[in-house]
Amino acid sequence: MDLLIDLLKILGPAAIVLYASFLMVSSLLRARFDELQSTMKQKNQKAMLPIKLQAYERIILLLERSNPNNLIPRLSQKEMNATVLQHLLIKEIRQEFNHNLAQQIYLSNEAWSYITAAIEDTVTLINEAAMGLGEEHSGLDLAKLILEGAVKKNSIAQTIVFVKNEIKELF
Repeated sequence: MDLLIDLLKILGPAAIVLYASFLMVSSLLRARFDELQSTMKQKNQKAMLPIKLQAYERIILLLERSNPNNLIPRLSQKEMNATVLQHLLIKEIRQEFNHNLAQQIYLSNEAWSYITAAIEDTVTLINEAAMGLGEEHSGLDLAKLILEGAVKKNSIAQTIVFVKNEIKELF
């Protein structure tokens, strides 16, 4: 019995010291890990900032190139009828959009929703303007209708403002 008490007198404080040492080492390791993780996160953010900015630039370019005010003068030709111009405009918008799909990785979900909605609104605007026109109408007739509709509802301009505001949040 005395041996057991002597053993407890020795092992009890040793266990307490061992547990305290474990807590201290654990705390120090956790603090060091958090510090390293914070440093890595800062380095990643520094490396990602130029890539994110480039993605935002490409998205602004996509929106500007898909804007009817820029798209029609670039693609319209005097000889085109309304149907050919309609298909050409939609094809160009879809190609631009598909070319920039990967940029969504660097944008917020809300920004990407605005962008896809603006692109779809533009395609809808073109299709609605073309709905009342047949093959006998010229591309100029369609262009006028599209530009009139774009003046009334310009979701691309609103989206560009939203994206610019999101870029400002990066700084």
